[in-house]
Amino acid sequence: MPLYEHVFIARQDLSNTQAESLIEHFSTVLADNGGKVVESEYWGVKTMAYKINKNRKGHYAYLRSDAAAPAIQEMERLMRLHEDVMRLLTIKVDEHEEGPSVQMQKRDERPDRRERR
Repeated sequence: MPLYEHVFIARQDLSNTQAESLIEHFSTVLADNGGKVVESEYWGVKTMAYKINKNRKGHYAYLRSDAAAPAIQEMERLMRLHEDVMRLLTIKVDEHEEGPSVQMQKRDERPDRRERR
């Protein structure tokens, strides 16, 4: 099955447990439609670059999934209809990276960038 990565932003006035329950809810939607969530991460409340629906911050969540296209379409449809989800992004990838995402890595663990001039 194809591999996907999903990031969604939930409203800032939710509690942490409510935001994490959204991850569980969308994971069960994928499971009910024949897919599976390989890994999920809750990134916490982060400040956005611009306001979305009068919100300056939002709860960020990240999912790695292995599912067929109809399961992904159903999950995205339900995300768009859900009143707590402000934005979503789904990307099809060739393979999932091992370990935590870049957001969850500490600065010391990240690979070095080019030297500045």
